[in-house]
Amino acid sequence: MRTTAHLYTDPAVFDVLAGEWGLLLRRSVSDTPFLTPAYQRTWWKHLGAGDLRVLAVREDGALLGILPLFCSPGEGERVLRIVGCVEVSDYLDFIALPGREAEVIATVLDFLQSADAPPWDVLDLCTVPSSSPTLHLLPEQARRLGWECEVSLHDVCPIVYLPPTWEAYLASLDRKDRHELRRKLRRAEALEGLRWYIVGPEHNLEAEAKDFLTLMAKSSRAKEAFLTPPMRAFFRELICAAFAEGWLQLAFLEWEGTKLSACLNFVYNNRVLVYNSGLDWRADPGLGAGIVLTAYLIRHAIAEGREAYDFMRGSEDYKYRFGGKDFPVYQILVRRGVVCSPSTKRPSGW
Repeated sequence: MRTTAHLYTDPAVFDVLAGEWGLLLRRSVSDTPFLTPAYQRTWWKHLGAGDLRVLAVREDGALLGILPLFCSPGEGERVLRIVGCVEVSDYLDFIALPGREAEVIATVLDFLQSADAPPWDVLDLCTVPSSSPTLHLLPEQARRLGWECEVSLHDVCPIVYLPPTWEAYLASLDRKDRHELRRKLRRAEALEGLRWYIVGPEHNLEAEAKDFLTLMAKSSRAKEAFLTPPMRAFFRELICAAFAEGWLQLAFLEWEGTKLSACLNFVYNNRVLVYNSGLDWRADPGLGAGIVLTAYLIRHAIAEGREAYDFMRGSEDYKYRFGGKDFPVYQILVRRGVVCSPSTKRPSGW
């Protein structure tokens, strides 16, 4: 049977396809919260710009794959980017039925060279995980059409692969890091009036989201500048959407009723994904409140039997002190009408 690509340009697509989109995503190897209809809808509503171009690949009516794209506005090259690219989305990719990835990618590229495709010069897929078959299948299919494809390292995501016990986790750390972490936890546990909690149904989610954004803005001038009105609106709606979907973990550390630090995480596929954080360093009584809350959350993740604690994009030093190991993510650029050259960059180990 022949596979065909269908183009959607209305943002209602995130609702229209939500049911079958979600089922396909859960079966795919690219299953992350950043590709859920809930996340994609929220990102497009608040941060999207340009023209939406979602491609759905079907075979005899059955959904085989999805690639949510948009045409970036601006002068110069006409760029098709994946929805979510790039600032706040850590893992993006094609969504495809397992074992059918090559067909889905071939069908999408065949559509993109057809008269029905939107005008474009560059296809830009950012933050593609190093485990994705897209990293070798997309260059292969691009070469089939005589197009140039460049694969380059985009960033790293330090991941802590969790052992079954807290004691085993501590033993896995560097001696100096283990000693420092234990010292901070002893100090925290000796401080009266200190508590931490994860937001649940008993809390006012809107108020907790507001407090999180306040702490995030207090963390640094860079984060304060980052939180533009559209970005704040995005975070508020995303927190509510993730809560409704069942994968929100919003946690706070407070002392005598004052919130010191916060972590906005997603618990997805038995992993904790660290999305963002906040810290009122002026109110911190010398605890290292951000480190303490992270340690509590790692201990909580181990107690719940989670597979990994994923700090996601960024190579900040503290992630490695917690035992993070780099997991690379890549950018793939496809340029149409340009013959592939032997110098095309590939991830190491290919």
